[in-house]
Amino acid sequence: MNKLYIGNVSAEASEEDFETIFEQWKIPHSGPFLVKTGYAFVDCPDEKAAMKAIDVLSGKVELHGKVLEVEHSVPKRWSTFTVIVGFVLTLCILTVNTDTETAVVNVRYATKDQARLAMEKLNGSMMENSTLKVSYIPDETATPEGPPAGGRRGFNARGPPRSGSPGLGARPKVQSDIPLRMLVPTQFVGAIIGKEGATIRNITKQTHSKIDIHRKENAGAAEKPITIHSTPDGCSNACKTIMDIMQKEALDTKFTEEIPLKILAHNSFVGRLIGKEGRNLKKIEQETGTKITISPLQDLTLYNPERTITVKGSIEACAKAEEEVMKKIRESYESDMAAMNLQSNLIPGLNLNALGLFPTTAPGMGPSMSSITPPGAHAVYIQQGHPESETVHLFIPALAVGAIIGKQGQHIKQLSHFAGASIKIAPAEGMDAKQRMVIIVGPPEAQFKAQCRIFGKLKEENFFGPKEEVKLEAHIKVPAFAAGRVIGKGGKTVNELQNLTCAEVVVPRDQTPDENDQVIVKISGHFFACQLAQRKIQEILAQVRRQQQQQQQQQLKPTSGPQAPMPRRK
Repeated sequence: MNKLYIGNVSAEASEEDFETIFEQWKIPHSGPFLVKTGYAFVDCPDEKAAMKAIDVLSGKVELHGKVLEVEHSVPKRWSTFTVIVGFVLTLCILTVNTDTETAVVNVRYATKDQARLAMEKLNGSMMENSTLKVSYIPDETATPEGPPAGGRRGFNARGPPRSGSPGLGARPKVQSDIPLRMLVPTQFVGAIIGKEGATIRNITKQTHSKIDIHRKENAGAAEKPITIHSTPDGCSNACKTIMDIMQKEALDTKFTEEIPLKILAHNSFVGRLIGKEGRNLKKIEQETGTKITISPLQDLTLYNPERTITVKGSIEACAKAEEEVMKKIRESYESDMAAMNLQSNLIPGLNLNALGLFPTTAPGMGPSMSSITPPGAHAVYIQQGHPESETVHLFIPALAVGAIIGKQGQHIKQLSHFAGASIKIAPAEGMDAKQRMVIIVGPPEAQFKAQCRIFGKLKEENFFGPKEEVKLEAHIKVPAFAAGRVIGKGGKTVNELQNLTCAEVVVPRDQTPDENDQVIVKISGHFFACQLAQRKIQEILAQVRRQQQQQQQQQLKPTSGPQAPMPRRK
């Protein structure tokens, strides 16, 4: 049976309307139309009729003011549970096909016997109104059952060896926290899924991937997002397979337009992918023989923080480019996560969820990209009293002052309220000043929030080019006597700070302390680098203050020996 899903259906649509449309376009159907709120289903007599309906109607025919979206429907009732034998360990891959997307869940078993038992117990059982179909498929690369030489247990690509046991074979590659997100033309979605989901199941088995096809998003859109969760190699293999399928479908349907590879990436990673003056992108283009363009910042919205990276070239060239592009994006993600983990340890009680630094509800991103909270951010620290307020002078382009202030000062008021900080713009130092100083006063978490939003606003408003990363200079004041501690012997501490944070940290020589006997430390870099450097310097200052207090307490302690009695007041 070739069941079709018809999406973006008006509430006014009726079964008669669909009968008329199918008759008008001479598309046969073998059953009545099942019309629901917002969507409908119909059976076609064969694959040819189903494909004709998709090609002729999807994204092209309007009904009651809405453009219809027609696709293959993957049966909701039929789910499959597939057991694959790995190296000694047994892996179970659960593939659940619904009428919205295809998902894969990896399950691990210690032995083949346990996998067989799961197959026997689960086959035919019901789960959330779906029937589970369980099958056992041996992996061709699996080794014979039984203990390895020496009686020790080995491990496969997903299972570590027992503690104390040597690893057998190559070290496994772990699943990446960053999924591969790609856009594909809507007309090829049916071919990627295949008849009753057979093609997509085959891809997930071959690449050991979890693949989500977001068919119901952006109803009527010319392209649909696909999210692939796997190891970097698994993501790349699945991507290439999908490109091959689209190319074959294009030939079969005489589709003559070029089909580029389109990768979706969060805007926070794109600057580092591009590199200074576009060097990283140019290098990838030269090494892979591709042409790469990135969608403009104007396309970003609050609900869509992703940029589209379009790669043009042969399938082999695009596959190589995908590997290099995703390598850079994963490196950026890992760097940011490391900085966030350090940040959460340095700022007690910091709630990183509330800051909006990473994708929050981006479809298909999964737990790895949404609601990121570093471990221990809330569990380790107990806030005692109110954290000490800090003052930071952040320098922004003079032309950006209006954007930060907003109409009638609304934006800066909202920002101040959101961050819990005092935020003021200092007067310009002369008519031709290229920079203006933003004075931010508040505790560490307020500093983090306020500076994060300012960095983000400058990028959103295009004060930095599409090939530039937002880098700002921040000044913090430290007691003159503590400046030497920030610098360290022979500049050791400041050099270590720069290596750790990737920020430029400068304590200008021959400074004259101000009226409060303080000097300036200059910090330059992107947001996380700047923040981490600020926190590390504040940590050094806290150590200096604690040592001062201990010295004062030592001086106040009474000397040993008998003390004369205090005279009594008359």
